Amino acid sequence: MTWRPGLRASIALILVLTTVGATAAMGFAVYHLQAGSARDRFVNSALIGFRSDIRQATQYRAPCDLGPADCRAYSLDSYMSGRLGITWALVDLIPGTKRTSGKRDGHYLPSMGRTGMRAGQLPVAEIDRALAANGAPVTYSYRDGNGSYFVVAGKATGGFVLAEFYSTGQLDREVSRLRGQLLLIAAAVTVVAAVIGILAARRIQRPVRTAATAARRLGAGALDTRLEVHGSDELAELAGSFNTMAQRLGESIEELRRKDIQQRRFVADVAHDLRTPMASLLALTENLDNPDTRERSLELLDTQIRRLSALVEDLLEISRFDAGVAEFRPEPIDLTELVTDAAELTEAGVTIDSVGRTALHGDPRRLHTIVRNLLANAKAHGAPPITVTIDGSAAEQVSVTVADSGPGIPEELTGVLFDRFVRGDRTRSHTEGSGLGLAIAGENAALHGGRITVHNAPGAVFTLTVARRIATEP
Repeated sequence: MTWRPGLRASIALILVLTTVGATAAMGFAVYHLQAGSARDRFVNSALIGFRSDIRQATQYRAPCDLGPADCRAYSLDSYMSGRLGITWALVDLIPGTKRTSGKRDGHYLPSMGRTGMRAGQLPVAEIDRALAANGAPVTYSYRDGNGSYFVVAGKATGGFVLAEFYSTGQLDREVSRLRGQLLLIAAAVTVVAAVIGILAARRIQRPVRTAATAARRLGAGALDTRLEVHGSDELAELAGSFNTMAQRLGESIEELRRKDIQQRRFVADVAHDLRTPMASLLALTENLDNPDTRERSLELLDTQIRRLSALVEDLLEISRFDAGVAEFRPEPIDLTELVTDAAELTEAGVTIDSVGRTALHGDPRRLHTIVRNLLANAKAHGAPPITVTIDGSAAEQVSVTVADSGPGIPEELTGVLFDRFVRGDRTRSHTEGSGLGLAIAGENAALHGGRITVHNAPGAVFTLTVARRIATEP
């Protein structure tokens, strides 16, 4: 089974790997820089010493009664023998001298040098390269059972080649010690990174675990669950987003519950409101066969059919609002003309006053429905005089106020007046309305970016406020 680390382990692991990687890269760079610098100093020191030795050796003349070449070899040997602490070898390539160097297994045999020198230290190719360099030193490395050496070779004079051997043991030990120190530092940094990673992961994991617990509680139905917001970092942003989500979710669920209750009540009210006209229709159709009551039954039948038709039309309009498919066809409108026409249709006998610019952009059918409903309510439930005031003094909106001189709105109805099927007892006794008029009026006002408010002064005062022009079509 594949192991998948949790959040805490992942954060700690990532931090450790990142730290170890960065430390390894830095240690590798430091190691190579320090080792290269130490080796460069070692090589430069060896080259400087070799150049000094070969210059002094070629100028040194020891007392000698031999031939020129042998005396030259004797002088070189005398000088170099006096150089304590230097391992060296002299290759004599001049034919006819007493110590001419021979070859064996691809190496020159030294004609003279410090005790312990062997032929394996003088490869023919390197010595020939030094001879051909005409005084410029050449370098190569040599290793045997006694250790490793850095060799500098160069032409001394004539056919002589001088080679000096510098042990790299001390340099190798310094580089090895540097490598060990860097490894210890890397190990210490890894341990510290692991501790910091665990602490950081614990700090990050705690609010995430709290958020997970809160999400489970929210999923279980605790809609009041909230997270504490501390600071302004990403975790605080997460907590704020969670709280916003929880609040909106709670509001949505509360709205769904409210809609469900409203729907249940809607169905019950529809069934109740349909029962009366349907029962009346059934009773009236039974009386159509009686010639004495036929004419009256036809009149009542017409009334009930019209009532039923109006109820069905209101229900269809409400369903369009609920489905979000209500048609909205804005066009230029003069509210004064619209209100005057609605007043004539309702025969309310109102007084109309206007202030400011009463032109706007809206759906004339829906605005006409709102005004006609308000005037009809004022006529049916209020008392004259009824006044309508159109206020167009504001730049962005227009208001229409319908006020009557009746008893006003009962206190218990003011908060639910625009809900569906809301009718007071007094209202039920005076009208055959469905209780959907003001609900439809409120929806139509919302389509125009407005609202309807009501208060008593002392009669009922309804104020419709709509935007002069809708920014975006609803």
